[in-house]
Amino acid sequence: MSEQTLDAVPAQTRAAVAAPPAGKTTARRGARNTLVLLVFTAITNLADGVTKIALPLLATRASGSPAQVSAVSLSLSLPWLLVALHVGVLVDRADRRRLLWGANALRLLALGALVQVATAGGITIPVLCAVGAVLGVAEVIALTSASALIPALVPAEGRERANAWIAGAETVCNEFCGPFVGGLLLAAGTGVALGVTWVSYLAAALVLLLLAGRFRAAREDGSATQAAGSVNQQIAGGFRYLWQHVLLRTMSLILTVLCACWGAWLALMPLFATEVMDLSPRAYGAVLSALGVGGLAGALAVTWVNRAFGRRWVMFADLAGTFAMMAVPGLTTDLWAVAAAAFAGGMGGTLWTVNARTIGQRLVPDAMLGRYSAVGRLFSWGAMPVGAGVMGLLAEWLGLRLAFLVFASSVAVTVIPFLRVLTRPALAEAFGEERA
Repeated sequence: MSEQTLDAVPAQTRAAVAAPPAGKTTARRGARNTLVLLVFTAITNLADGVTKIALPLLATRASGSPAQVSAVSLSLSLPWLLVALHVGVLVDRADRRRLLWGANALRLLALGALVQVATAGGITIPVLCAVGAVLGVAEVIALTSASALIPALVPAEGRERANAWIAGAETVCNEFCGPFVGGLLLAAGTGVALGVTWVSYLAAALVLLLLAGRFRAAREDGSATQAAGSVNQQIAGGFRYLWQHVLLRTMSLILTVLCACWGAWLALMPLFATEVMDLSPRAYGAVLSALGVGGLAGALAVTWVNRAFGRRWVMFADLAGTFAMMAVPGLTTDLWAVAAAAFAGGMGGTLWTVNARTIGQRLVPDAMLGRYSAVGRLFSWGAMPVGAGVMGLLAEWLGLRLAFLVFASSVAVTVIPFLRVLTRPALAEAFGEERA
């Protein structure tokens, strides 16, 4: 278009010609937000992985009591049972990016205080429990807020990819790199490990400045809103919403069983591997690595397998994988069979996670996302220590192998409600598609 022709065009028309299509602008902003959330997730999960190995190791230096060392580990996860529901209400009321900043501020304060105490040589179990509790609360706030931000910052067509990348980052950084890096940093010195982790949380907070979009919960008309009613009323509203929605309720109950199995497997596998399978530390590490590698493979493959097989059977793969993960140790001690079953369980877990998150983000109103996420995580994460405890009792009464088979049978029970509720039409309706 020549300059003379352009001058003859009205100003509004010229602006429309010069401006990129709104869809492309939204897609670019969604891609940038996805990258920012991915980087934030990677850095914070790497740092979380370091702290989850650093604090228990520091506890072993402060006390030889197994109960006291376990108390430090428990302080990191207990906030999910104690404050998750209240955090869900907060996420639906407040600016979610500011909550992420607040979570990292708590982390920086806790680690800064621990560095000071460590420098003075005053590390004790109560100090480590207090730091673990603060870090645990910060993790609850961060994960709940980040999950609720995705629908507002990423277009619907990009959410599956965003959830896959973020789930992959959680797996790699929290389960693989974090503990490994934590061990290396602790070998260099407590101050070095805590200092590097502190800097990581600070860097993650700065990355959030690059996010663009709306950070508060919105009504259906898109305007900002604040949830009405008391905190207890809002918590009850979150429970009611989940329970009254058949698809979401069924998914949550199935996930509770699956997470109980994961907690049981993680609790009993060290004993099973050493006493029954007679594995070396390296071989046991290979079994654990198979679990994480499967999770990473699921994150990389989820988009392709969804298109190839449909989301229903991709989510069903988690039931099959978890069943194999629990049943195989009850039937054989072959290292490769147990490792392959762990790989299948890890891959199925990520396939379920990505699709379940995407379903929730499409079905749940923005103003309810914080409470929905909190209630869902309370069921799933809360089931893991319960599963570990029940597994220990069953192993005492029935033996290790039968205990694994009992949990495998609990997975088999979930097949019927899955097939009855998670139908192709139900999933297609959730995704607004003709086929799911």
